[in-house]
Amino acid sequence: MLHNKKVVIIGGSSGIGFATAQQALAQGAEVIIASRSEEKLRKAKEELGAKAASYVLDTTQEQEVKAFFETVGSFDHLVVSAAETSGGPFLETETAKARQLFENKFWGQYYATKYGTPHISKNGSITLFSGVVAYKSMIGSSTLGAVNAAVSNLGQTLALELAPIRVNVVSPGIINTPSRSKMPEEARNQFYDAIANKLPVKRVGRAEDVAQSVLYLIQNGFVTGTVLHVEGGHILA
Repeated sequence: MLHNKKVVIIGGSSGIGFATAQQALAQGAEVIIASRSEEKLRKAKEELGAKAASYVLDTTQEQEVKAFFETVGSFDHLVVSAAETSGGPFLETETAKARQLFENKFWGQYYATKYGTPHISKNGSITLFSGVVAYKSMIGSSTLGAVNAAVSNLGQTLALELAPIRVNVVSPGIINTPSRSKMPEEARNQFYDAIANKLPVKRVGRAEDVAQSVLYLIQNGFVTGTVLHVEGGHILA
């Protein structure tokens, strides 16, 4: 249980981060969620209730991240699920777009870990987010795969360097979250159906599936340096 533990979830206003916040609160934690969107934070805070606090935070801004953790003070567990992702053919993707992907997903997690660690209790944990395309190559995902692989390696190395704080990485597969809400509904459903038909579990993931894995990594004090794959067997398909 997480009774009286303080959990900081960057990216906690929607999707996997929000589901993680819900499950952590259900287990007695005090939760702090952070996100770029003030509107999403407001809606999330209304649903999560009084035991959740919220902050607007852009993880690509190093000094903003540093100031955020100075404001939060001491806590027990850090989860960084916030990231904007994108894809496209390697030769057709503008370099600026590829750099922005690194800024959002790699450097955002890097800054959060760097400035969050001094405030984490010694028996606490950090959970970072990679993704299936680091382990299963897919056309159009060259940059995202490289970013995800970088995050996985960062997490495993920091499990040694930041010990006894535990550092783990979650690597989700295709998850039905608001991150794909910009796709037309018919195209989105066709995409999910095509993926589901390939997977041994015959469905795409839900935010709650991944949140359960985050809670496992937070609570199991004998797990560190692990990349936990939550992808319905996608690597095998």
